[in-house]
Amino acid sequence: MNNLHVSVAEVLMDVEKELRQLHLWEFEMMSEEALASTEPFAIDTMTFPQWVQFILLPRLYFMIEQQMELPSYCSVAPMAEEYFSVLNLHSTPLVSHLKKIDRLLTREQ
Repeated sequence: MNNLHVSVAEVLMDVEKELRQLHLWEFEMMSEEALASTEPFAIDTMTFPQWVQFILLPRLYFMIEQQMELPSYCSVAPMAEEYFSVLNLHSTPLVSHLKKIDRLLTREQ
């Protein structure tokens, strides 16, 4: 496992921790229909925290476990900022972790 994989995995664990602390972690799996969404961030079938939990985290963990090449571009934090801007939650640490994922994954082409 290379340094990038390790760094991303560490931040993914921080994201999960923050979702749990904010009581946004879901204990039941999303339906197959919800997971099959083709819309950006599955906006038509789930909330942004659900998308992070059920789409982003599993995909990145899988890529890390399989030692696959990670995406070379990521821009999740702006969506997080938009989503959490209207909620009365202390989401700053979560958004910071998502910004770190964006920075780690966005590399020069």
